[in-house]
Formats: sequence, structure tokens, C-alpha cells
Amino acid sequence: MLRIILTSFWMIFIAELGDKTQVQTMMLATQTKSRLGVFIGASTALILSALIGVLASTYLTKLIPPSYLKTATGSAFIIIGILTLLGKI
Repeated sequence: MLRIILTSFWMIFIAELGDKTQVQTMMLATQTKSRLGVFIGASTALILSALIGVLASTYLTKLIPPSYLKTATGSAFIIIGILTLLGKI
């Protein structure tokens, strides 16, 4: 289980560095005196987002084989990346 925790931590940590969410959090922190409040709010939002992802995947894997979900999510990331590069998103 420790390996899963560390893998999840590093994957999410690296993916979020420089992400628009991090930039928005930085901007919000510059506009308020309550940096702790921004930290708590942003941390809670990330925790809730992760919880929704875990619960959704738990439900979806009961309906759809995990190999299909991996292919679908990988394809979605590629499509979103291409659309972002083309300025469509």
C-alpha cells in the first residue's frame, strides 16, 4: 500500500506543478491576507476531487473493464491535448 501511496503522490504532485489550478491558487493567495485560508480551501478541493475520481473509478470498473477505461482515458487526454494546442479549448 505504501508503494501505491507514493506513486499516487508523485504522479499528482508532478502533474499539478505549473498547472492552471496551481497558478490560480497562487493568484488567489496574492489577493488575500489569509494565505492559510487559500491553502485549506485549495487542499480541500484537491482532496474532494481525488475522492470523486476514486469513487467514480470504483463504480465504473464494475461496469466497464479496466483495460477499456485505460484506453478511453488515455485517448481523452490525447484529444484534449491536441485541442488545447490547436486553441479549441
